[in-house]
Amino acid sequence: MPGATTTLVLDIAGMRRMANTIRQDIIRMTGAAGSGHPTSSFSAVEALMALYFRVLRHDPANPTWPDRDRLVLSKGHAAPVLYSLLARCGYFPVAQLMTLRKLGSPLQGHPELGRLSGVEASTGSLGQGVSIGIGMALAARVDGKPFRTYVLIGDGENDEGQIWEAALFASHYRVDNLTVIRDSNALQQDGWVKDIMNQEPIGPRWAAFGWHVIEGDGHDLNFVLKAYEEARAMRGRPTVIIARTIKGKGVSFMEHKPELHGIAPTPTQVEHALREWDEERRRLEAST
Repeated sequence: MPGATTTLVLDIAGMRRMANTIRQDIIRMTGAAGSGHPTSSFSAVEALMALYFRVLRHDPANPTWPDRDRLVLSKGHAAPVLYSLLARCGYFPVAQLMTLRKLGSPLQGHPELGRLSGVEASTGSLGQGVSIGIGMALAARVDGKPFRTYVLIGDGENDEGQIWEAALFASHYRVDNLTVIRDSNALQQDGWVKDIMNQEPIGPRWAAFGWHVIEGDGHDLNFVLKAYEEARAMRGRPTVIIARTIKGKGVSFMEHKPELHGIAPTPTQVEHALREWDEERRRLEAST
């Protein structure tokens, strides 16, 4: 797998420590803002971190490099995880993370193209990201550019009809430089996905639309890295990675809690979560 051009490339142990740091950023940011979507952000940490620190061809010192790989955060409400990653890669100062959702800050509740270095698309209206990603991937084909496009969607978002229309289009036009990552944390705004609009078995459904499907544990970095490598090698078909994840991953009192969607942590909860992660960091450092 080609190495990322970011100034920081991490091994598995380093990424596990970085996941801890990113989750601390997310809890602090949303706690300070008093709003946001921390649990939706926690479930996507490993999938996105593997991209930024091992897979994507990108350069924080040259964010508009024409040959860079693109990431579209279709589930735009998970912006805190994207902002943390961009800051930790060096796109902007880490201290700026604490301006999340503040008046005048470029770190708004959903990513906005043109306001923050490293953001590739304005998202938040669910269902549109795959279509945006297809446009980018086809542009690479037309322009003869080597870049790949990655799109992160939510499993609740996968209810949207536009996702399936885009899936048909990408398959028909053999958009094989496109990879969709489905953050399958089993929950959406109003409850459990299976109760609102059951999509299972989701892998065969994407396969029926002509996609190459890879499915596994979205928090297992070894699986995630191998999945990206397999997607890069695929020819003639787009790839979807069904990343089975846990909403609220990493915070004992937030995991699998549908009622916490879009709810910021209280100051007490922030301190509780930070203590849990401090203990985890000590374990990670002791094991390396």
